[in-house]
Amino acid sequence: QVQLVESGGGQVQFGGSLTLSCAASRFTLDYYDIGWFRQAPGKEREGVSCISRKTGSTLYADSVKGRFTISRDNTKNTIYLQMNSLKPEDTAVYYCAALFTMTLRPDKSDVDYWGRGTQVTVSS
Repeated sequence: QVQLVESGGGQVQFGGSLTLSCAASRFTLDYYDIGWFRQAPGKEREGVSCISRKTGSTLYADSVKGRFTISRDNTKNTIYLQMNSLKPEDTAVYYCAALFTMTLRPDKSDVDYWGRGTQVTVSS
């Protein structure tokens, strides 16, 4: 079954760190740009970061610049999101997505696969 599986979420205190992983099953991630998105309760899903399949260039939302780092390991078919200096407002379900284009605001046609998400909770 083709799928994206996120892992690494959990509960941390303000200022803590987590590393999320996004692993692909039955397809190759290096054919896609990959994005991380998040959705907090009662809020719309927002783009966090994405990384190019061709150049490795990256995009970040202003709210996470300097704190989060996206990376990819094509040998492991996995994308990572290193999250440092976490704040309570980072609390959300985090999703990865296989994208046809680099964007933090994808339309339906920009996304080939979504993962099911992993919960990140930051306490104050």
